[in-house]
Amino acid sequence: MALISKKKVPFKINLQLRKYLTKYGRETTMPIQYTDLLRFESSISLYDRFGNDTLWLTVFFPYSEIEHIYEGLKKIYADLKTDGDEKVIKHLTVDRIDLCTYGNTQPFRIRIVNRVNDNFDYFYIKRADSSRVYGMELEHLLSPNRISYMTYQNSLVEEHIAGIPGDQFFKTYLNDPKINQIRLAKEFVKFNERCFVLLLGDMHSSNFVVDITPDFEEDYYRIRAIDFDQQSYEGKRTVYQPQYFKQNNPLIELGMKHMTPESVKQYQIEERSLISKRLKVETQRVYELMSVMAKDDISTEENTNQLKKELAKYYKSDKFLKCKTMGEIVWASLEQVMIH
Repeated sequence: MALISKKKVPFKINLQLRKYLTKYGRETTMPIQYTDLLRFESSISLYDRFGNDTLWLTVFFPYSEIEHIYEGLKKIYADLKTDGDEKVIKHLTVDRIDLCTYGNTQPFRIRIVNRVNDNFDYFYIKRADSSRVYGMELEHLLSPNRISYMTYQNSLVEEHIAGIPGDQFFKTYLNDPKINQIRLAKEFVKFNERCFVLLLGDMHSSNFVVDITPDFEEDYYRIRAIDFDQQSYEGKRTVYQPQYFKQNNPLIELGMKHMTPESVKQYQIEERSLISKRLKVETQRVYELMSVMAKDDISTEENTNQLKKELAKYYKSDKFLKCKTMGEIVWASLEQVMIH
């Protein structure tokens, strides 16, 4: 069973990573920062439409601060969504600001509403953490998903990733007769393999969403990570394989019901092949990212030593034993998809 016994410590974005982010348009000046949002004066618990406590707090700011903060948030949203075109923000309003007090990065979630059609969207402002940045960048480059995010000093802004939270999906949708269980089981195998290759940890059902896309004959499913805090930090190999989290057992059971070991192996090979193709397309950018990550301090020496030994045993490769940092281990893991 994959268990995480200690809370991960955050790591600051170093100068080399900052240069990389600037080169590829991720670093931008923001009118307000994470610390500005900490100046709220009161808060209330946020409940969902069924009356359940969401464990988020809706926060309220002093009257003298509201205009400055709300205008700054709308400009950040424009930078995130329209590359800074502020003509779009004249119809937008900040409807609500929520704070998650139990998350590693203590995120603020901003709800933006279009006054013309009442359409709404969310984005997040968090304490910057280099582990999370590496995780999102690897996801952007080497997965089928694209992620929009920005950094500025000690602040990190992320778009909202739409989908049904995994734990909610299990309760509400999994037993729906219209759900194609075989396709869903296949997608979980591919998601599991992708997390393992990229060494993205802690992917239990609360940390991913299920995106359903209707087609003319069948629905398509994609499982997307929404939490990147545990990018290559833990020492246990199983932490990077969602199949070992008991919260994901409903999907494991689907796989056992509908798939043979041969078909599982086929889907694993397919996913590694896709990652290999993306690596070839993004060779230069991945190389620049890994050159920075390989020299960065993003885990403990104990965790690094444990993971490289476990992966060396798993892959039957001494290459992992030569790694000195978590970044080097990730690079060695990526090299495995190029070999096979």
